[in-house]
Amino acid sequence: MNILQLSWKNLINKPLSMLLSTILFALGVGLVSLIMLLNKQLDQQFARNLEGIDMVIGAKGSPLQLVLSSIYHLDAPTGNINIGEAKAFLRPEHPLINRAIPLSLGDSYRGYRIVGTNHNIIDHYGAEISEGKIWEAPLEVTIGSRVAEREGLKIGDTFYSTHGLDINEDLEHDDAGAFRVVGILQPGGTVIDQLILTAAESIWEVHDHAPAPVGAAPAEEEHDHEAGEEHAEGEEHTEATHAAPATDIPLHERVDKDITAILVNFKARNAMTLNLPRTINENTNLMAANPSYEISKLFDQLGLGEQVLRWLAYIIIGVSFLSIFISLFNSLKDRKYELAIMRTLGASPGKLFLLIIFEGLLLAVLGYILGILLSHVGIEMIGQFVKKADRYGFTGKTFLPGEGWLFLGALFVGLLAAVIPAWQARQTDIHDTLAEG
Repeated sequence: MNILQLSWKNLINKPLSMLLSTILFALGVGLVSLIMLLNKQLDQQFARNLEGIDMVIGAKGSPLQLVLSSIYHLDAPTGNINIGEAKAFLRPEHPLINRAIPLSLGDSYRGYRIVGTNHNIIDHYGAEISEGKIWEAPLEVTIGSRVAEREGLKIGDTFYSTHGLDINEDLEHDDAGAFRVVGILQPGGTVIDQLILTAAESIWEVHDHAPAPVGAAPAEEEHDHEAGEEHAEGEEHTEATHAAPATDIPLHERVDKDITAILVNFKARNAMTLNLPRTINENTNLMAANPSYEISKLFDQLGLGEQVLRWLAYIIIGVSFLSIFISLFNSLKDRKYELAIMRTLGASPGKLFLLIIFEGLLLAVLGYILGILLSHVGIEMIGQFVKKADRYGFTGKTFLPGEGWLFLGALFVGLLAAVIPAWQARQTDIHDTLAEG
């Protein structure tokens, strides 16, 4: 039997002590690993959706709320802005702006946000069509891959929007036109996967639509509803399920209409673009927010909680270090005679030293493996929960280089905890121990 096998036999000889040390070590390692996985995946997803957006223009209010609602679709909008006031920033010939993406928010379908916008949003996210086409007329929609997957929507399906961002059938716009799915996007790993995209005119038409007066003759319309949908006898209410003709008036000329926000990409970064948000905030009724700055502030605020959790993990690892040390140290009292016998059978002091060192390293390796398993299973469970809430997903199927360094750190802790007990084992006096017998 080699030294490693003998070390393992010694550990399992005291299962409760081994279990306590392993669980403590696993909790510390698992918490550190979980924090690293969460931070990395949050950074990646926030950065991916933020890329290429230099400024967000919207209604006065909280800049962070404007950024979260317009870029990440995680909050309620700050309000609407008039196109007449924002016209200059929507003009294609603006000297500083490379791309402007208008957003009209406020409606949803089963919790998925309907975004009135233009085709620039497709180019911005590098999205590609999986089926069908990009919308061309009002009330046509192109939907993200997650919307299609979760709701089972297919090309040609129709649905009614709901006022607000919550699922509430009482707020359904069933007195207006139904949206018709004309395209489905490929999965891209960005926020666009969970959006329903349409023309800004669609949002205006739904909200400007007025029910027909009682007694008015119903207009003849074609219906895209599935067969079997019936109207009550004598009902004068009509439903416009066909898209209205697209207007030839450019969006920035519709000065009588409102939108929610504008995502802006600059042609270049210079002094003029750097000062543009401040100029807008000071001289207009609009608010301009720097998304990178706002998200950095958000992460700074979250950083305190992260540090608390990280220090808690380090404390747990420290307690596990003491647990391993005390376990090995106390075991020497019961094993002095055994170690002396091993010496008489030819074991060198160095072998006894390695015997205890391997015990400390084995406990560290077991704790590390269990901790990594707990952290990855935990992040996978978090990902499934978040996915059900239609938010950003997390996965435990990825491993970080930092977890390799964490393994080396675990080995160091196990080695450090075993050094003093191992040195005492090496110094075992054969004659005195056997005489005490």
